[in-house]
Amino acid sequence: MSTQTFTRNYSDHSNDTGFQFEFFCDKCGNGHRSEFQTNSLGFAAQMMKAAGSIFGGGLANAGYGADRINDALRGSAWDSAFKKAVEECRPKFRQCTLCGTWVCPEVCFNQERGLCEGCAPDLKENLVAAQAKMAVEQATEKARAVDQTGGQDFSKAGLGVSSQCQKCNSSLADGAKFCPNCGLAVVAKTGPKFCSGCGAGLQPGAHFCSGCGAGV
Repeated sequence: MSTQTFTRNYSDHSNDTGFQFEFFCDKCGNGHRSEFQTNSLGFAAQMMKAAGSIFGGGLANAGYGADRINDALRGSAWDSAFKKAVEECRPKFRQCTLCGTWVCPEVCFNQERGLCEGCAPDLKENLVAAQAKMAVEQATEKARAVDQTGGQDFSKAGLGVSSQCQKCNSSLADGAKFCPNCGLAVVAKTGPKFCSGCGAGLQPGAHFCSGCGAGV
């Protein structure tokens, strides 16, 4: 008995006790599984094997004999079951008359055009998608036109962070005199020095702070 698939994509879930097939949309992969069809010979062989394992003797031999008969008829039984599965699942798909693919009507078939969405894209869906894409692009452009940094000056290296506290390793902003975390006075590696008592700037070579008189 000859058979012919109505879709190029299908899986065979058959086993010794019966036949079952799953057919898939050629475009998106959604599928439908056919009803399980019991293979009477295969089922009988399994039952006789089970009985033979308990009672032994002729029942076990009969089980293996049924297996050989089942193997001899498996081809025609599979063909018949596959044909029945095709007829069962065919109505769940639509064939595009332009490209010939079988697709699911819910997602991949353009009902208005009578073709698959690969050959005749749904204009309404594409319009919605285009509008959403343009909205994202416009929002990005508007965000670029607004200063998102709060006027922060990034002209200095380190984006406003010059060093770390020598005691707790907290980040120190440019020009900071004390660590905001532990309060340690900042000793500049280069440039002007500051009094550890009041934080006033120290003149080069000064031994006392001009602001509080503390020794340097």
